[in-house]
Amino acid sequence: MTDPISRRKFLSRATLAIGGAIVAGWAVPAAAYIFGPARKSDRQREWRPLGSPDKVEVGRPTLFKTRIERTTGWVTQEEEISVYVFTEDGRNFTGLSNICTHLGCRVRFVDDQEVFFCPCHNASFAKDGRVASGPPPRPLDTFEIMLEGGQLLVNLEV
Repeated sequence: MTDPISRRKFLSRATLAIGGAIVAGWAVPAAAYIFGPARKSDRQREWRPLGSPDKVEVGRPTLFKTRIERTTGWVTQEEEISVYVFTEDGRNFTGLSNICTHLGCRVRFVDDQEVFFCPCHNASFAKDGRVASGPPPRPLDTFEIMLEGGQLLVNLEV
């Protein structure tokens, strides 16, 4: 037969059990928050129309805008996406994000210098998106561009 447990020991064990349950309850969402971005592969991709390829001058990036519906958690909202489209030959197109990879400011193309310029920290990117100067840790993000039915399409994550 077992000895009866003392009140002090019972309260001590109960406190530990309740505390452990609370910590476990917070640990699961915290782990999902921390490690969730590593699971980006489960997001859907979608081809969205940008416009006519005739608007793109050879050798000069042209800014296009499109809209997508993006769901984050339980909220679905419409979002405007801007893409610089660039071609050297009029047949093969490259898409570049207009978001600086340093702190997320919007870049713009400066014609006379032939660079993308970020006003937040005076960063610049070459026409192909490579970092030319400043603090950005990596090149501008690229988008896959396709020409179909006389329209430029961009492949976006939704």
